[in-house]
Amino acid sequence: QVQLVESGGGLVQAGGSLRLSCAASGRPFSSYCIGWFRQAPGKEREFVAAISWKGGSTYSADSVKGRFTISRDNAKNTVYLQMNSLKPEDTAVYFCNADQSVTMVRTKNAGYWGQGTQVTVSS
Repeated sequence: QVQLVESGGGLVQAGGSLRLSCAASGRPFSSYCIGWFRQAPGKEREFVAAISWKGGSTYSADSVKGRFTISRDNAKNTVYLQMNSLKPEDTAVYFCNADQSVTMVRTKNAGYWGQGTQVTVSS
């Protein structure tokens, strides 16, 4: 079993930055790929970014390329999502997930999910 806890969300003005964290426990952290999704009110949950089990490969949605960066620190069992140049349309609940392949964590069918953290960007 894997437990995931997101943190770092909050209220920020447009153009500002936030860093989200996803802390994992229950299994060796380096065994899992990690993904980030977000869901805004009235919209479907959408893929944001993902990282391979060793951190050598990363993926991101077109909507956040150049602004968001995913990274991981296996020694700390933590994955980060650095969000810069935030826009009001980035407002959403952000979830991290985990599974054993990048393919899985880029879908809504990943095996494990955190509870989410709210990000609100004001204009």
